[in-house]
Amino acid sequence: MDSERLPARVLVTGASGFVGGALLRRLAEEPDVEGVAGVREQDPASPHCEQLVLGNLEDLLIGPQQLQGVSVIVHTAARVHVMHERSSDPLSEFRRVNVEGTLALARMAAEAGVRRFVFLSSIKVNGESSLPGVPFRADDPPCPQDPYGLSKLEAERGLQRIADETGLEVVIVRPPLVYGPGVRANFLSMMRWLHRGIPLPLGGIDNRRSLVALDNLVDLLVCCLRHPAAANQTFLVSDGEDLSTSELLRRLGHALRRPARLVAWASRPLRLLLRWAGREALVQRLFGSLQVDIDKTRTLLGWSPVMTSGDALNQTAQDFLGRQTC
Repeated sequence: MDSERLPARVLVTGASGFVGGALLRRLAEEPDVEGVAGVREQDPASPHCEQLVLGNLEDLLIGPQQLQGVSVIVHTAARVHVMHERSSDPLSEFRRVNVEGTLALARMAAEAGVRRFVFLSSIKVNGESSLPGVPFRADDPPCPQDPYGLSKLEAERGLQRIADETGLEVVIVRPPLVYGPGVRANFLSMMRWLHRGIPLPLGGIDNRRSLVALDNLVDLLVCCLRHPAAANQTFLVSDGEDLSTSELLRRLGHALRRPARLVAWASRPLRLLLRWAGREALVQRLFGSLQVDIDKTRTLLGWSPVMTSGDALNQTAQDFLGRQTC
């Protein structure tokens, strides 16, 4: 694959999502790329590029003929974490979408002559936490600890088998928490707490966590579309700077022009209280470390983050503030 030219026709699944939408907007700026939005159903409100109706991942409405002429697929669509899981068997639900749906699409891609399949996986394949100062690496043995992470690992392994059998080039990217303008979920909750001036008992946390700005993740995905060395490799991605929970809140507060009101409570009682309330996952996110080493990504692809974490946090905060005045 020519490292100097992007593929002419790129299908992005999950086109209405946080990452997929941002990637399509970036591809629209490339004069020699035709971005195709892979959507669940036709969306007349998004006329900026061609749409391909895929249906649900677990019940695709297309066949290989609809993928003729596509050079690369970037697969960002997935069943993600469900805050209030109602399924009695969450792993089966994750597998139906994230494993079976992904592999069905990849097989169609190989049959249609698609050259490369870029898969947006998750750092949860590596695990939920890393030891302080011992970051995850792309080639570490995987250790997923929840149904979502396990489904992503199973999809990765299935894609690698398809690559071996068909010659389809597979690129796997495992991001940590992604943030940027329009971010939702826990990151949005943090900004709301800070904007309201709510005192937070999180001032003394000395962990280290890697994050990735949306612009940095999208830039790496674009690199993975065309770089010859990306084929059949797994990459980790981050902003290149790890922050403690306390430092992240302080920087966000500064960006929001609302200094964070942090209280340095002893962490042990707070952890016990949250565990008693059934918030073990929140305990891990607030107090645990999760660092990633992006040396392989830098070395093999010659890639570096295009945006600092400081600039990205400011951009995210300004977008949030703009939405408050609408």
